[in-house]
Amino acid sequence: MKNKEIQIDTIWNDEKKVALKKVIKSHASKQSKEQLVKNQLLSIQYRLEDYIQSEKEDEVLKILDFVKMYLKTLTITKKELATYFEMKDSNLHKYLSGERKLNAKLALKLSTFSHTKPEHWYRVQLKNEMIELNKEKANVEAYKKYDYRNLVEAV
Repeated sequence: MKNKEIQIDTIWNDEKKVALKKVIKSHASKQSKEQLVKNQLLSIQYRLEDYIQSEKEDEVLKILDFVKMYLKTLTITKKELATYFEMKDSNLHKYLSGERKLNAKLALKLSTFSHTKPEHWYRVQLKNEMIELNKEKANVEAYKKYDYRNLVEAV
């Protein structure tokens, strides 16, 4: 008796991948430059949302990484964005790189600029802080000296 179970190779194999890529490239070549940019912007938005929802901690993407994706797609510089946001380039960079905490005004500017929810930008920051916390938890022994009991006993 033969196994009649559908095998994954029957559905998805290298030949089918190549054929799909051809169809996608053919379709993309017929799109206007404006539509291609919209698709790229949508792709960045999905990547942002996927990053926030992912529980993986092996890849850390800063707010700056996502902003750079937008800037590249729109062919503008970070300095131009800073001017547009009515900020100094160095100040904007500190927020985007995580050196400074994101604030509501910048979250709303980024949100309006990228057509995303302002909460997404805060969630990127929070996720990165949680990744940092989880890494630091490996050094929990070094923090035991901060137990309040040690201070109370010393007084």
